[in-house]
Amino acid sequence: MNFKTITRRALLGALAGATALTAFTSLASADKMRLRFHTYYGTEIDQLAKDFRNAVKDRTDGQVRIQYFRGGELVPSDQFVDAVSNGTVDIVHGVGSYWSGKVDVGNIETGLPGAWTTIAEAKEVLESPEVKKLLVEAYDEAGALFLGKTYGSDYDLLTKERVGGLDDLKNYKIRATSNVAKVLKEFNIPTVALPAQELYVGLSTGVIDGVIYGSAVDYQNLKLNESAKYYTRLNMLTPGWTETFLANPDTWAKLSDEQRKIVEEEIANFGAKVENFLNEGNKHIPEGVFEFSTLPAEDTKALTTAAQVVWKEEADRSERNKKLIDLLAANAKAKGRL
Repeated sequence: MNFKTITRRALLGALAGATALTAFTSLASADKMRLRFHTYYGTEIDQLAKDFRNAVKDRTDGQVRIQYFRGGELVPSDQFVDAVSNGTVDIVHGVGSYWSGKVDVGNIETGLPGAWTTIAEAKEVLESPEVKKLLVEAYDEAGALFLGKTYGSDYDLLTKERVGGLDDLKNYKIRATSNVAKVLKEFNIPTVALPAQELYVGLSTGVIDGVIYGSAVDYQNLKLNESAKYYTRLNMLTPGWTETFLANPDTWAKLSDEQRKIVEEEIANFGAKVENFLNEGNKHIPEGVFEFSTLPAEDTKALTTAAQVVWKEEADRSERNKKLIDLLAANAKAKGRL
């Protein structure tokens, strides 16, 4: 056998090996899944998102990877249900009130005035078997798979003057969302609708005298303390919002049982870290930024009673909503708020 024959055989062997390696690599690549995950947050939770992506990648040996989109990058947050049901994205992380026109339970699961006053209570209500069944059913009808929830932060009043009770607010103009505005109307308290980006100017120019928007850290981040420093805990709705994770059913079905378990666990870990991120900030507000007080208990109870106007509107939307509202009412009565 001459040198040319040996060389030719070696070359053919190498080509055969390379072909086999290419086929194996293509097969392995085909087994990998890239899940498009869309949140409604901006850059503030980027590190938490990075940890989440790495955890999924590591625990699935690289077979499942998360492609992460921030709020507004791919689809608007109010279109999340449509996007996840038609497969534009695979998993979404948003707030039900954004899509309440599409899913009847959206406003209720996000949080109605008077619904709960602590995160523990919100979890007790929303993670009960009866409520979870209703949420799963509602999102299934909308073409989305309900994966679970996480919980927001405080939702209180910031004003330019000290507030001793609801009567003090009758000469104030308070920025409030529509549901809260309906409740305040029962006490003849004037309200104004303003987007978040206009709150600073609104307070500093006197367009509004106070705002119900979020927590102390939210108000500090928006620099609202430069015009208003009186923070009143309403005990009307804490957390002020809850968040929902949804998946595309077809995509979810393509994952193995073990992969689904891992992704679900890491979504829960991610949600818990976001919740902690939101609430830890409120524990470390520098002294002097705000002056804190709490609305009298009788006023808080009056707010919950007045909120029944909003609760009834939601209950009248569907039989499922009525069941959900009945569960909220039973809980509020058990807690002594109704």
